[in-house]
Amino acid sequence: MSQDHMKNDQKRNIYGATLDELAAIAEKHSIPSYAAGQIAGWLYKHHADAWGQMTNLSKQVRKMLQDFYTLDVADPVDVIVSSDGTKKYLFNVNGMGNVESAYIPEGERHTLCVSSQIGCRMGCNFCMTGRMGFHGQLGSGDILNQIRSIPERDQLTNIVYMGMGEPFDNTDEVLKSLEVLTSDWGFGMSPKRITVSTIGVLPGMKRFLEESRCNLAVSLHSPFEEERRALMPMNKAYPLKEVLDTIRSFPKGKQRRISFEYIVFGGYNHSASHVKELARVLQGIACRINLIRFHSIPDSHLKPPSEADLNQFKTLLEAKGFITIIRKSRGQDINAACGMLANESVKK
Repeated sequence: MSQDHMKNDQKRNIYGATLDELAAIAEKHSIPSYAAGQIAGWLYKHHADAWGQMTNLSKQVRKMLQDFYTLDVADPVDVIVSSDGTKKYLFNVNGMGNVESAYIPEGERHTLCVSSQIGCRMGCNFCMTGRMGFHGQLGSGDILNQIRSIPERDQLTNIVYMGMGEPFDNTDEVLKSLEVLTSDWGFGMSPKRITVSTIGVLPGMKRFLEESRCNLAVSLHSPFEEERRALMPMNKAYPLKEVLDTIRSFPKGKQRRISFEYIVFGGYNHSASHVKELARVLQGIACRINLIRFHSIPDSHLKPPSEADLNQFKTLLEAKGFITIIRKSRGQDINAACGMLANESVKK
């Protein structure tokens, strides 16, 4: 099910395919072109998990699908539940490794945070997923399976690509999954309800800005290049200035929300000079800043901020005209940080 992964005597997984790919399958096997839309409906609207359920397809078409393709969907292998209602689901990907998704209910908003890779190779020094190293790409079907296979599927209002992995280190499959999510023939979600988070991998980010109308979130964490590089080594390859210049230069015609994720580390990145520099480097970008409390992870010199420091930082940013939100900490009693559950499962 993972990218370029074949199984069952080289059968190809069909879950996660776009309408164009399904049309190509129809043409290849000389079946009516309208069958592509019917298959898409069964996959993404009716959430079928067996060929026999696709009752408006002829027996001949169903036999062809069974002979040449797999329908790789799978339930979570584990779930842990927080006292605040947050749930962390663990999925196994074809025996290659485990990935997490997190369901976060808050009033009428029901968000699912999905993963895009098994592990990550970005090496951010505050991230548990980064400590896993990189073990493989998720295919479009692997990403979408995290959504279709949880009990809260029909309640979901928002999807965020903020779980394990860097989405734009897996751009092709991420864009395919977004096409399925936002198309009328797919899940039919509004792009305004979907956000993709990146540290600023420019080739993939540029494609996303050109090809998708979903929201963009950039992991910022410091406005100073050297300090950001110390936190996020990939800043050397994709400097913050180039990331911000790319966002500024993109045509304003496609409406999307731009936000900056800013993890606040105690005594490290929340001074008055940080506020001043943020105002300078973000000038001309209509955005909001989401402040995130850092929660300690094993063997890290970084520490959480005090409540007073976090609130003062927010006040100073608002005085500069930024829409600033302190994101609520959720699921702390179940180690909600991305990668914690997957790391524990590997140790077991």
